[in-house]
Amino acid sequence: MQIKPRRDFEALWTLRALAKGLTLDAQTVEEETGVPLAAWQDLMDRMKRARFGVILFGMGLTMTRGKHLNSEAVLALTRDMNAYTRFVCKPMRGHGNVTGADNVVSWRTGFPFGVNLSRGFPRFNPGEYTSADMLARGEADAALIVASDPMANFSQAAREHLRRIPYIVLDPKETYTSRHAAVAFCTAVYGINVPGTVYRMDDVPIPLRPAFESPFPSDYEVLSQIEQRVRAIKGISPKA
Repeated sequence: MQIKPRRDFEALWTLRALAKGLTLDAQTVEEETGVPLAAWQDLMDRMKRARFGVILFGMGLTMTRGKHLNSEAVLALTRDMNAYTRFVCKPMRGHGNVTGADNVVSWRTGFPFGVNLSRGFPRFNPGEYTSADMLARGEADAALIVASDPMANFSQAAREHLRRIPYIVLDPKETYTSRHAAVAFCTAVYGINVPGTVYRMDDVPIPLRPAFESPFPSDYEVLSQIEQRVRAIKGISPKA
């Protein structure tokens, strides 16, 4: 089913309404989504008959009009469907081990992303505290980027502001982001040069053993040395 561009939110809420058994105007639905109401109803009937349903979504949903509101809609639809059958939703990750990052931030702070620690405790607010949004609003005056390429993925406003501020990059390969960094560290590759753990998209952790050594340090080594230097400059005692 091909919906109108930038109408993900309307499409998801059409499905939510049908899941709740609400009556919708056929002309309005087709004008808003580009798909006839009968097609949506047929889809909902098949979803309700499923023994186990999975909704997969990617950056086409999360990085377009609506952004986190689209994500909220797909999560709400999944919750609605569990009144009829077993349903889950999973993001299709655009980069390696993003699920691992979400898992670590979750068990460290209680939230998967968009976490602000400026007050000494975690605050969660997608659309406000995510790095893409903070950069787009011009709030950051420096950045530390680990194994990511925001210059190739963030919005135009976020990329333009990132280009204006000094930032540090840790990455095993050259990227568009690393080429514009104030400082760039070439690091070893986890699972190839150093041991590490990656998470599959279904949140299953997989330990990796290195195949051969690298002349470059790991992300952990670089970040640990930066932390030690900051503690020395600020007169903070080293971690035990």
